[in-house]
Order: sequence, then C-alpha cells, then structure tokens
Amino acid sequence: MVWHVLMLLVAIACETVATGLLKLSDGMSRLWPSVGMLAGYVASLFLLSVVLKSMPVGPVYAVWSGLGTAATAVVGVWAFGDRLSSGAWLGLALVISGVALLSYHLPRHD
Repeated sequence: MVWHVLMLLVAIACETVATGLLKLSDGMSRLWPSVGMLAGYVASLFLLSVVLKSMPVGPVYAVWSGLGTAATAVVGVWAFGDRLSSGAWLGLALVISGVALLSYHLPRHD
C-alpha cells in the first residue's frame, strides 16, 4: 500500500511539472518545454495506471486530480506570479481537505 501511495505522489508531481512546462511551451511552440511536458504527462499517466491495478479508481483519481490541481495552483503563484483571491485559497484548502478525507477512507489492502 505504501508503495502505491508513493507512486501516486510521484504521478501527481509529474503531472504538476508537466502542466508548468505546458505554460512554458508557449502554445507548444518551444521544443524542449513541449517535449518535457509530453514526457511528464506520459510518466504521470503510466504511474497512475500502475496504481489503479490495485486501488479503486474513484478515490485514486480524485486524489490525483485534486492534489494535482492544488499543486499546480501553488506552482502558478510561485513560478508564474499568478494571483489567487482569498476565496481561491479557501477553495484549494477545501480540495486538499476533501482529498485527505478520501484518502483516510480508502479501503485498506493488507
């Protein structure tokens, strides 16, 4: 179980990096950010598919997409100067809270 959670976290990291590179690709007109973006998404989806072999799709996808969304928003603020309103930060906190609740209630396979 711990191995699958680690793979899921790496998949989320790959997806977050890929999305940052998507921004840097300038509409996929810059070669290396575009190549990196494609590699990141492929790696993320591959790792997600491995995790889904032994864990339920609904909660896993919710964790992957929710944490990926939150991480990408933070990267946008940090790396690209995006601004988020207090309501947006509250929304991100709610996403992370929902992901934590889902993760806590995942079926345990010992």
